[in-house]
Amino acid sequence: MLLRQLEYLVALARERHFARAAQACHVSQPSLSAAISKLERELGVPIVSRGRRFESLTPEGERVLLWAHRMLADRDALRQDLSRMRESLSGVLRIGAIPTALPVAPLLTGPFCERYPHVRVTLESLSSAEITRGLEEYELDLAMTYVDSSVRAVPLYEERYVLLTPADEEIADRPVARWADVAALPLCLLTSKMRNRRILDSVFADAGVQPVPVIEADTVATLWAHVATRKWSSVIAHAWLQMFGTPEGMRVVRIEDPQRVPRIGLVAGEQVSILARAVLGLTRGLDVRGELDRLLHKHLDRRDL
Repeated sequence: MLLRQLEYLVALARERHFARAAQACHVSQPSLSAAISKLERELGVPIVSRGRRFESLTPEGERVLLWAHRMLADRDALRQDLSRMRESLSGVLRIGAIPTALPVAPLLTGPFCERYPHVRVTLESLSSAEITRGLEEYELDLAMTYVDSSVRAVPLYEERYVLLTPADEEIADRPVARWADVAALPLCLLTSKMRNRRILDSVFADAGVQPVPVIEADTVATLWAHVATRKWSSVIAHAWLQMFGTPEGMRVVRIEDPQRVPRIGLVAGEQVSILARAVLGLTRGLDVRGELDRLLHKHLDRRDL
């Protein structure tokens, strides 16, 4: 059994199409099909349910796929370990991040790439469910996501919420806004499919109100584009100011502290790769929380300019 055969199986499970899987592996479709058939003969079990086209993996195939992910992850870990012995980490660091945490990524990837110039980083915007699956199937080394008290989590910062509102709104001149008053504004918020919005809904509920946004968006960039027209207000995570800043004609207003404050952190899979360990070690020496707090104070102070 060759690792190449396992790579073909992983690609087929991902693409669910023989031709696309072959293209992803840079081989011909007959070569990929023959390799998987040979794997079936070597293991003595059917792996793929075949009709005129790919249908699904058999139950045995699903089990083989799980082991394939593990064995390929072990191979990558071996390469990284040998690279570390050469005193120069190399390879590809795979990070999945919830969309609302992506603006903070440069605070980590910048110092990491400076320290380990031979490592390449891939960063994917994923949902919480996709992140969980990616870690379980060894497709990700690390994730930036909401964390609890997990022993494999390294907290980075608490998500703080502020109001972004047109400068000519009466609420823009208040030192602190109330959640009930914020809910009464014409709002642009993320959709309820996103965890950030569900957290905000619970914060509003704790204050005894329910927002009815005029605009709902499934990306932070789309939300910002609408807010920048100065027709709507929004409740934003302070970390987003890292990427987008304060649009012209808008103001950042502090909102009264909620009862519960969510935390964003780094989470590794059960099998922590050498590259993931390097990031976690580096992160413990960074002050991400302080950097974001200073950024927030900077934008709040601009109200007085």
